[in-house]
Amino acid sequence: MRAALIRRAAAATAVLALLLTGCSGGPDDGRDADGTIRLRFQSPAWQKESVDANKQLVKEWNAAHPGVQVDYVQGSWDSVHDQLLTSFEGGEAPDIIHDASDDLADFAYGGYLTDLRPLLSDRLKADIPEQSWRTTTFGEGVHGVPFLQEPRVLIANTKLLKASGARTPTPEHPWSWQEFRQVTKDLTGKGRYGIAWPLKEPVSVTLNLGLSGGGQLFHRDDDGKAVLRFEPGDRAVTGTIHDQVNTDNSAARSALGMGGSDALPGFFGGKYAMLPLGFSYRQQVIQQAPEGFDWTVLPMPAGAGGAVQGVSPQTLSVAEESPHKKEAVAFIDFLLRPPNMVRLARGDWMLPTGTEALADPSLRTAEHGWSVGAALAEGLRPAPAQSVRGYPEWKDKVATPALQEYYSGAIDADELSRRLVDDGNRVLSRYQR
Repeated sequence: MRAALIRRAAAATAVLALLLTGCSGGPDDGRDADGTIRLRFQSPAWQKESVDANKQLVKEWNAAHPGVQVDYVQGSWDSVHDQLLTSFEGGEAPDIIHDASDDLADFAYGGYLTDLRPLLSDRLKADIPEQSWRTTTFGEGVHGVPFLQEPRVLIANTKLLKASGARTPTPEHPWSWQEFRQVTKDLTGKGRYGIAWPLKEPVSVTLNLGLSGGGQLFHRDDDGKAVLRFEPGDRAVTGTIHDQVNTDNSAARSALGMGGSDALPGFFGGKYAMLPLGFSYRQQVIQQAPEGFDWTVLPMPAGAGGAVQGVSPQTLSVAEESPHKKEAVAFIDFLLRPPNMVRLARGDWMLPTGTEALADPSLRTAEHGWSVGAALAEGLRPAPAQSVRGYPEWKDKVATPALQEYYSGAIDADELSRRLVDDGNRVLSRYQR
């Protein structure tokens, strides 16, 4: 009897302790013992300037908000999707999540991300253009704030370009895809290719540049379901790359399996006259180029679709399980005040989505091609597969191997179309039943 009483007393004490913990604020409700709200902000930023900018902004927030403290958690772009999925399923997700818009669809539809519409400030809603908000809109909800974006540009060897006699393109008057193909022929010489396409990850490059040729690939049927169609506009970019490699010999076959960083030594050594790279690669060019190496930033070619590209902006989201969503969004609003957005953009060598930040003079200078990038911002559109469920599987299992084989010359355009569309639609149908 005495043992039973002791057990009951111990149980009552434990319940009381839990109740007191709940009232005073404990780990489960994201508060320290003194009631301070503690938020975790996970960022995969990796360049030193970017990491420094993020950490400094966290420090400034914490100094100004003693009751709401933010802990910076270092993530990695290489494992961000799997890491987030594990944390969501385990109930350990960070409150504030730095990711990219093309990684959000499954998390948003799965109920892991907060619908931010009722929490966003009017200032932030108005400052970021509607076309950028579309990249983070899934169903009826907005599940992330798009804040950094990166057009693809041509990094060219200035000396070789001038010697070729080719017209220098501008954002207002870019090369057509046909003209671009001829320029790469003219730049090709003994021991040198006019261009190298680093296409280790060929899908996003193909889809995003394909918009300029009038391609779309992903469409919606009358029921709103995503379907794949390979139409004439989709052949403009894919056909150009294929022909440069396999017909003109103006593009290096060996570069097809490379990442962007892998191709830089050959560019500096004169093996390639031009490289199509993301805008942020300019930092690596500056850091690694040999002394006296003269390079320039040019816009990508444009076709029937105009001077447009698809992009998947970097985003800031809030976990649905976060107990302090209002405070998390307030921190995001602080991070994305125009002066702070400029700091983040310069740290990552990318462009801000915010119109006020994009107008900053430091992002409009000709030095290092900033002005070219800023001029291209108007033509950036949501990536074609932005909100398509099943896209990651289609990309990995269907599109990546098909495009790699096509660009290397192993299959023709008809077989590429069959595999992208027929095999692809079978994948998508499983996600849309």
